[in-house]
Amino acid sequence: MSELSEDALRNREDWTTANAEYTDRQAPERWAADEITWGVFGAPEDELRTLGDVAGLDVVELGCGTAYVSAWLARRGARPVGVDVTPAQLATARRCQDRFGLEFPLIEASAEDVPLPDASFDLAVSEYGASIWCDPHAWLPEAHRLLRPGGRLWFFRNSTLSVLCFPDEGPPTRSLQRPQRGLGRLEWPDTTGVEWHLPHGELFRLLTRTGFDVVDLVEVYPPEDAVDHEYYDAFSLEWSRQWPSEEIWVARKRT
Repeated sequence: MSELSEDALRNREDWTTANAEYTDRQAPERWAADEITWGVFGAPEDELRTLGDVAGLDVVELGCGTAYVSAWLARRGARPVGVDVTPAQLATARRCQDRFGLEFPLIEASAEDVPLPDASFDLAVSEYGASIWCDPHAWLPEAHRLLRPGGRLWFFRNSTLSVLCFPDEGPPTRSLQRPQRGLGRLEWPDTTGVEWHLPHGELFRLLTRTGFDVVDLVEVYPPEDAVDHEYYDAFSLEWSRQWPSEEIWVARKRT
């Protein structure tokens, strides 16, 4: 693995702690799920229809964590490869592979510098992985390099609106808490990790300059039967029913 940036080292430390506190316990439940759902409130992919048919596709999951998304895709006939910078989360993923009888490669690396060949994949995905934990000026060009011409990029992240409404501590409020101008690299006082949140215009232009055509942007709301999450208290159900707390971007590599 190539030398990691200071931000990547901080995020690895943060996610090592998170794995010990909750993601290791949570992973088997996510791996066992029959339905693909997204985000804090489990929005069903069958209703959103953003991913498309993945059967027969070579897929790279960038910032895979415990790799439950890759597991979901493998069950639907895809050939996934999981990439993550945190050894503890990859160890959890390997235990889940043994438990559930699913095998696919897991690679310890930053999504900003992936040790895989050019044009190896039909689809690149990231649910709260590289999408917020890596510098988009680095990981988006890397995703572009890894995709074949015409390949798709799918990623899930906090909505711009929710980030603007987040105070330094606690869930989003009903008023703006930070300027949109200059939004990008963020550090929070209650964590060692570093996040990236570009506003829509900047992200759209970055994708375009990188060689992608944006296909879709879906603002995600909780399903009707959603409840407040057991582990993640960053969003309240009440707030998220009124304003989108999360969003999905879909883009295609130009041929």
